[in-house]
Amino acid sequence: MTTLKPLLAKNRSWALQRRQRNPQYFHQNVHSQQPHSLWIGCSDSRVPAEVLTGAHPGELFVHRNIANMVVKGDDNFMSVLQYALEYLKVSRIVLCGHYGCGGVQAALALPGIPLSDENSPLARRITQLREALTAGLAQTEGIEDETEKLNQLVEANVLAQFSHLVAAEPVLNAWRSGVQLDVFGCVYDLQSGHLKELIQHSAEEPSP
Repeated sequence: MTTLKPLLAKNRSWALQRRQRNPQYFHQNVHSQQPHSLWIGCSDSRVPAEVLTGAHPGELFVHRNIANMVVKGDDNFMSVLQYALEYLKVSRIVLCGHYGCGGVQAALALPGIPLSDENSPLARRITQLREALTAGLAQTEGIEDETEKLNQLVEANVLAQFSHLVAAEPVLNAWRSGVQLDVFGCVYDLQSGHLKELIQHSAEEPSP
């Protein structure tokens, strides 16, 4: 039978190590949070925002979903974005995709999804992703190497979702009100552990 004991044991060990290094480590975040950045990433278990950036509790406000999508009609995503900007006053948004993304792979193979799955939440999500990748799919039609093709589509997805992000009302409202907000689009390389910056936008610049 599966139990929670291994995770609880690791949690206790981690907490003890943190307190030994800094007795005030947890106390400093008890009453409020002041994250400097909103991280929008993929739900993939191999891309944990705090781990790969070396961030501590209280530094990142995190939203993750399949294929790091920015969907205007998604209340979950939009409420996180609005809260981060209007209440937490973050000064940076990082939209991060990753090479080897299963969501992008699924979008690439969408015509093969069984008709019985068309009305599932996952199928609807992947359909939205494929629509966002229309231009990217056209640009990669002639690429025979599947890894190279997927990598280019991952980058195309970051750029497509980035364009949705900088056009989102909470972001535009922040810029209109004079907030110094920088938005970045990145890709995480599973093999090297490195982040690669693809695009950046600030209030002074025209939208991409």
